[in-house]
Parts: sequence; C-alpha cells; structure tokens
Amino acid sequence: MSYQVSKSDDEWQSELSPEEFAVLRQAATERPWTGELLDESREGVYKCKACGQELFRSTTKFDSHCGWPSFYDPSGSDAVELIEDRSLGMVRTEVRCSNCGSHLGHLFDDAPQTPTGDRYCMNSVSLTFESADEA
Repeated sequence: MSYQVSKSDDEWQSELSPEEFAVLRQAATERPWTGELLDESREGVYKCKACGQELFRSTTKFDSHCGWPSFYDPSGSDAVELIEDRSLGMVRTEVRCSNCGSHLGHLFDDAPQTPTGDRYCMNSVSLTFESADEA
C-alpha cells in the first residue's frame, strides 16, 4: 500500500528512538504493563507517534487488563489499516497507521463488554497523547 507519509528506514531511525523504531517500523511489541499511556485517563486524543495522525479518542479507551492501552473503536473509519498477521504461529489482525504504515498493535474480538466487542491492543510507544486541555 502507498502511504501519504513515506520515509526510508534511515529517515525513520533518525526521528524515532530505538524502541519506537523497533515497534513502529519493525512490528516489535513493548513489554506489557510498561507503557506510559496504559493508565492515562484524561480526555483527549491518541495519535501516531511517527506521523501525528489521530487514531483513537479517550472516549473509546477501556481497561482490558491485558497490559497495553486498549480501545474499542478507532477515531475514524480510515484512521487505521488492518492486515492479517500470521507470525508467531498464529493468525491475528495487525493494526497499522493508515497514514504512514507504522505498526501500532493488534485487534482482537474478545471484548464483549464494549459496544463493538473489539479490543485494539496498542503499544504505548507507538502513540502520543494530546489532552483536551492542550488542544
């Protein structure tokens, strides 16, 4: 897929920390319960760390007890891209930023307590948070 924001690995590496590059550009996963946005509870929006596109709103965040920030719906129907992921001997749905193709996390349909039944399980390191107070 062609993305609106497209950069070489060298360009991404110069802009992102080593951990951010590993997660966003190489589909690594941060350790559970370590992300700085896990317990974020203020009203606001979550954006892609790589390109700044709005991805999720705080109104769809919920505590899924999985160790990563979880949301039940992206902020727009075209905010994220869903791709089949057959790595690690399982079939999952990878979630990427639709603007730059950066890896954000995975989508699971195991959240019956939410309006959609979905759990967008995101890496904190792949997101930035903008409080409604800052906007």
